[in-house]
Amino acid sequence: MATITINNRHSAEGFTLNNEPVENLRPLRVVVVGAGFAGICAAIRIPEKLRNVDLVVYEKNEGLGGVWWLNNYPGVACDIPSHSYQYSFAPNPNWSNLYAPGKEIQQYLQDVAEKFGATRFIKTSHEVQHCAWDDTKKQWKIKVTNLITGESLEDSAHVLVTARGQLNQIKWPEIPGLERFQGKKMHSGEWDLSYDFRNKKIGVIGNGSSAIQIIPKLQRLEGTSLSCFMRSPTWISSAFGDQAMVQLGLDPAISEFSEEQRKQYISDPAFYLKFRKVIEDGGNMIHDSTILGSKMQTEGQAMFHASMAASLASRPDLAKALIPAFAPGCRRLTPGKGFLESLLAPNVETIFADSISSITPTGANLTSGRSIASLDVLICATGFHVSAPPSFPVVGRDGTTTLAQRWDPLPESYLSLTVDGFPNYLMMFGPNSAIGFGSLTKILEAEADYVVSVIRKLQKEDYASIEPKVERVRDFSAYVGAYFKDTVYADDCRSWYRRGERIVSLWPGSTLHALEALRSPRWEDYVYEGAEEMAGNALRWLGNGRSITQTSGDPSWYINPDEVQVPCGKRPEENLRYLARPWSY
Repeated sequence: MATITINNRHSAEGFTLNNEPVENLRPLRVVVVGAGFAGICAAIRIPEKLRNVDLVVYEKNEGLGGVWWLNNYPGVACDIPSHSYQYSFAPNPNWSNLYAPGKEIQQYLQDVAEKFGATRFIKTSHEVQHCAWDDTKKQWKIKVTNLITGESLEDSAHVLVTARGQLNQIKWPEIPGLERFQGKKMHSGEWDLSYDFRNKKIGVIGNGSSAIQIIPKLQRLEGTSLSCFMRSPTWISSAFGDQAMVQLGLDPAISEFSEEQRKQYISDPAFYLKFRKVIEDGGNMIHDSTILGSKMQTEGQAMFHASMAASLASRPDLAKALIPAFAPGCRRLTPGKGFLESLLAPNVETIFADSISSITPTGANLTSGRSIASLDVLICATGFHVSAPPSFPVVGRDGTTTLAQRWDPLPESYLSLTVDGFPNYLMMFGPNSAIGFGSLTKILEAEADYVVSVIRKLQKEDYASIEPKVERVRDFSAYVGAYFKDTVYADDCRSWYRRGERIVSLWPGSTLHALEALRSPRWEDYVYEGAEEMAGNALRWLGNGRSITQTSGDPSWYINPDEVQVPCGKRPEENLRYLARPWSY
């Protein structure tokens, strides 16, 4: 019998196999900050798709829901159809209204978190105070305060995920004398539910989406008089969901769903899916209206102009001041049902061109020299600091640079998810991840899946850290700038979407574009550090040559019907479905 000699040119001396199956996942601790739409999604997906992850979600508020927990002002509601503002995996056929009230949305989030087990990971009334990367231990050091007990906690994490949203740090107007006002003062994001507005003289600063919802409610209260200070014109759109209602044979004038309708949605899943798809299709296809000068954009502007002019026909002065010259969508569009009508009421004065020069102890001085006196309450519906770094310091790899410093003067990121110099730091609903039209919640789901992929790569392949290449952050910033220059968002308006001339809040493309961009990470756009376990052989993660399915799984899983991807039988170019096939983690 012949003897075969193997010439092993690459010696295995000094290297021992990792005596684990190839699926071995290194134990990691993950901290998520925030329990709104994004944080709840992360708290569902991470434990669902990963093993050996010690997860905690810190939420500073007393309850879940983020902006929907914070905002309690009268009239607070979704300004897009609620059936598009929900998780794709948790459709709610029981919304009371096409534009659900805020408390209903918060309850939906609470219910979803409980149903899918997210609440077991969430610690409410826990405020993160400070985060710093420890480059020696390759971990984030995190300081947290229990707001109920006042206790300070020290925590650590291999991966830090901020899921804080863009509408949580309230922005007070920078008006001289604001602090001297002696009446009741409140922000739309910090509403005092105990205050009785009846028979009060009310000042409202702002005409964004919050003010548009607040003013009609206060105008109808007994004995109120309102002075509404508006700095910029704004578009009031026809309700987007009206088109879906018409297509389904429903009356768009009645946005509240009857008990019979809700029963139909619950009992007839096919009809409810059809209803949802009409709304989703419309939200995605209307993206072309964001391209400046496009047919859809110019036709939409003419339609909105005619609608607003008709509503304000009795007040041509108000129509001239309020109807914008800039393209619809430059500022966030809202259906604003009842808003224009409320401005025509005798107990409402709209102060437009004459802006506030200072606040007095009892009212406001205007630039014309006129004074508005004897205000009982001043409401600042002036929005939030958007696309801002967290309110707490986040210190990066070099031990000194904070995210706030890194983002001065403008926030930069890679695909809105990661930042160079901040290892193992991921963002959900970060800069440039909101959307003008389409499903925001589906983008957040895609971001959660991306976060899961990064964590799994760190676990499975024995990497200690991951961060984007400086060049890729630069490239994404250039892409953002180039994309938006031909869109309505770059038109001449005041908008929370932008900082100066830069669009900092919106994804540079459609929802469908974002889903495809985030579907499969480009790992070559990142730099890595190996964990200690990797020392000597970067492929140590291959384990001991076995798979866990040999001992505790299904050893022939690959022939199960739900695992087999059967070819469609057509040439790929004839079947677009292949583009959207799910990818595994």
